[in-house]
Amino acid sequence: MEATALGRVQDFARRRKWLWIAASVVVTSAVAVVIVAVIKTTEKHEPQTFQAGLNSAPATVAVGADTPPPWPAPVDVTGAVRAAGLPMLGNERQVEHIHAHLDFVVDGHPVQVPAGIGIDPVHRAISPLHTHDTSGVIHIESPVQRQFSLGEFFSESGVSLSADNIGALRATGGKTLRAYVNGTLRTGNPAAITFEPHDEIDLIYGVPQADETPSARFDFLRGD
Repeated sequence: MEATALGRVQDFARRRKWLWIAASVVVTSAVAVVIVAVIKTTEKHEPQTFQAGLNSAPATVAVGADTPPPWPAPVDVTGAVRAAGLPMLGNERQVEHIHAHLDFVVDGHPVQVPAGIGIDPVHRAISPLHTHDTSGVIHIESPVQRQFSLGEFFSESGVSLSADNIGALRATGGKTLRAYVNGTLRTGNPAAITFEPHDEIDLIYGVPQADETPSARFDFLRGD
């Protein structure tokens, strides 16, 4: 009898051990399924978040204020980027990664391009179209391949731009706004200009001069 009872106890112990193992496997599998589901959900929705601001053609108008230079970077960076129709990202992306350079000249005097366009340090977010410093280099670092326009950049800067004005500077009294890309005059609305790798863009406002010579190129740093 004692041997029979001992066998029953051992058999129960073995069954309980296997029940615990089976339960552990089930729980582990369930956790793995949840983790995979979260990852898949993130992978599924993250590109949609990008597409929300990047699935359309580049804007050909600039939404901004009619203010005179200098033009500081907007206080509400994220709001300005949203006005441009672009998303804010958690970090820079490399699917589309090019640089262009922008020069302002007003009545013969250079006007500085602000640093921090499209970069929101408060919310730790960045637009795919932005500036890091006052060199005039515009960084395009996007999660998708897409063209970006001068109009979008000016919207992010909070400055209006059209064929007849840049901010408060309007084509009047013999003064005009001229746009050059790599030394070649571009007619029409400069907001529609799209960036290509290593473009040199000059926006010149004032009375046209016979000896006006826009820059044909910019010496980008190695790796730009």
